Amino acid sequence: MSENSSTQFQRTTELPTDSLTLIEGLPGLGLVASIAVDQITKQLGLEQHGAIVSDDFPPVAAFDGGRVRDPVRVYAGEDPAVMTLQSDVPIPPTAVESLSHCVLNDLAEEFQRAIFLAGAPAESEDEIGDVIGVATTEQLQTSLTDAGIPLAEGSGVIGGVTGALLADCYQNDVPAAVLIVSSNPYIPDPSAARAVIENALEPLVEFDIDTEELREQAEEIQQQKQQIAEQLQQYQQQQEQQPQVAGMYQ
Repeated sequence: MSENSSTQFQRTTELPTDSLTLIEGLPGLGLVASIAVDQITKQLGLEQHGAIVSDDFPPVAAFDGGRVRDPVRVYAGEDPAVMTLQSDVPIPPTAVESLSHCVLNDLAEEFQRAIFLAGAPAESEDEIGDVIGVATTEQLQTSLTDAGIPLAEGSGVIGGVTGALLADCYQNDVPAAVLIVSSNPYIPDPSAARAVIENALEPLVEFDIDTEELREQAEEIQQQKQQIAEQLQQYQQQQEQQPQVAGMYQ
């Protein structure tokens, strides 16, 4: 566990492999990461590997199907070798740094590479689902290109918990990439989640995910995620007075 930190990973199972790909599904703009990774975890039948607990997380009880569960969870499976990071609550700004350090200190030895998802506000409906990539290594940059994912042009900044995770991976030589997805900035966006799975994650991770449910149950998914979206908006409003950088994604 991470020393001198209120944020720790509590492992409940042991994994026989360390060649997993971590896919991050924490709440962000359009909740694209959350929706996409929910679907991936369910489709692949991943089992809960543990939970991340922290005094910095909101004091809430999450539940599903009538049972209480950990708000921030890690799932994993061997075939395909995938690990997912999910949360039922937005990560408050005060918990971003400790969560990122926890992932690097307590989990990084168990995955080979990490793929993070960041939302970017689409300027038009036609742009929803467009994906560009940024990598920390030349090998992952080549993997993005081979998967048909355009690389981000020019310069920019990735903020929030995704930016913290990506920066920590870069500084600690953990191969990582972020997929920046154009999405609806106002409501949970299952269509953008569907696009990033089909057009980026499937060719990059080499698995097959049935995304038809995201199309058929789009309205229901939006309603389920609306409370998280409202909480996330409150956190973002608290940070509105902080300086913003052109080309920043969160």
